[in-house]
Amino acid sequence: MASSNIARVVCAALLVLCMVVPSLATVYTVGDTAGWVMGVDYSTWTSGKTFTVGDSIVFNYGSGHTVDEVSAGDYKTCTVGNSLSSDTSGASTIALKTAGTRYFICAVVGHCGSGMKLAVTVSKTKKASAPAPSADNTLAADAPTASSGTRKPSGGNTTVTTPAANKPTSTSSSTTSTHSSSGTALSPIAVALLVISWPVFSMLVLS
Repeated sequence: MASSNIARVVCAALLVLCMVVPSLATVYTVGDTAGWVMGVDYSTWTSGKTFTVGDSIVFNYGSGHTVDEVSAGDYKTCTVGNSLSSDTSGASTIALKTAGTRYFICAVVGHCGSGMKLAVTVSKTKKASAPAPSADNTLAADAPTASSGTRKPSGGNTTVTTPAANKPTSTSSSTTSTHSSSGTALSPIAVALLVISWPVFSMLVLS
């Protein structure tokens, strides 16, 4: 009976893990609503995006176009005929399984030169966004520093005492930093906590 309950707990934990892990990856649609066409600056599209191992990119295009993966040299010169892979399905999904830069072009003559070329740099992990500075720190940095002391005026022996100025009172406020992304991802820490806590919860229920 005990072994049966343990088996159920393990199966439940694995099920939760299988549901959580896919949500960590992001699927990017190349060109967004424009898709894979001529006349789009795809270097602008990639700017601001962080592609990570496990993510995928999807090319949506009509007939008369292709998605060919090429070398860095062929990408720069728009050379066709030496493709590493080619697809003409109209909806090509590329899984980003390794870190590094991958290069894609449309192999139809003239299309690469008209903008149908994409370079995707894939990193191992996503970079955490830096928190926005708080209003308290900003006000503290801008506030003048006052000090009391003595100074001697030029041309005389009289000593003048300079009183310390009152420090301005700053009003504490909080700012909220928002970050938008094209996919939803869970923190690896949250995943670990979920996986660890689920078997414990299941054992309490089954006991």
